[in-house]
Amino acid sequence: MRTFKTKAIGAVLAAGLVAMSGSAVLADEPDGVIPETRINVIGNVSVTTQFRDIQKPFWTEVIPELSGGKIQVTFKGWNEMGLKGPEGLRLAQKGTTHFASFQLGHVSGEAPINDTTDLAGMSPTIDDFYKVTQAFRPVLEKFYEDNFGLKILTMQSFQAQILYCRDEVKNLADLKGRKIRASGASQSDFLGHIGASGIPMSFGEVQQGLKQGVIDCALTGTLGGYSAKWYEGAKYLYTLPINFAAGVTVVNIKAWNGFDADLRKLISDNMKAHEDAMWALNRSEGEMGILCNTTGPCPEGEPGGMIRVDASAADLKLLREIMLKTVLPKWAARCGAGCAQQFNDTIGKVNGLTAPTS
Repeated sequence: MRTFKTKAIGAVLAAGLVAMSGSAVLADEPDGVIPETRINVIGNVSVTTQFRDIQKPFWTEVIPELSGGKIQVTFKGWNEMGLKGPEGLRLAQKGTTHFASFQLGHVSGEAPINDTTDLAGMSPTIDDFYKVTQAFRPVLEKFYEDNFGLKILTMQSFQAQILYCRDEVKNLADLKGRKIRASGASQSDFLGHIGASGIPMSFGEVQQGLKQGVIDCALTGTLGGYSAKWYEGAKYLYTLPINFAAGVTVVNIKAWNGFDADLRKLISDNMKAHEDAMWALNRSEGEMGILCNTTGPCPEGEPGGMIRVDASAADLKLLREIMLKTVLPKWAARCGAGCAQQFNDTIGKVNGLTAPTS
């Protein structure tokens, strides 16, 4: 057996936060001989630790090594390719790339079902979000195979999506009238309910957008915003968890079926360890990202010096109310009665929610 270790796996990150408990164990090398094969992979945004410590070594070191050097991988983050984020879905569909990782919220316009597991305000914690994800996974896998010609290999996320704001924010009411960078329709529905405007903007444009006042606030993960230096344009960090930036790794089914059987087995056998490592990293980085953006300690560099603003019990209650009264009904209307019923039959049994089906 081989063991896959990254800098984040089994390491103490900061302030008593332990990253992944143990190492993700990879499968044995294949019995057969894999033919020399080059595969193309689009990874997530490259400024994240998920990309640096898990995705990149998995694709560029682990898979080639386990194949005895037979699999060669061309791997880049979508931002390194000059993309804005949503393009991974279409590029994988067309077969321009074999594999791609992307956020589901970025492609909610392609199909509202992409928003289902990560509706704004639905999951209070990452463990709640994990349960919802696993409950709905078979439905989304079938949808991707039937409608996009793509096989879902992993479902993952980032840390809690929180608000980086230029000006003081004390509660949700303070966001009224502000222009806020959002990803996905459910985040925009949430913002619209409180009188804010959801602004579509690529991740790479946000730092300058905050600096120049093009936007007032922006939503992203606790550590992702730090890595991208959003603290240079934003002073207040409002730590209310809106959602978790659900994501997937997919492969073009036609290309997948054309690969050698041993190659497919090697990748398939090691995907669970790869996915588990991403979930474990996300669990460890929630509070760490907040500390990095504010006063530290921060194992990733100098603290950003932002002012931390934690949500009150009243705002946590309001977020839930917005989800029930606005986010869930609007999503159900976009996705349709059949989609809403699938929600009720899967996610609803996990968290007790009921989406309207008419």
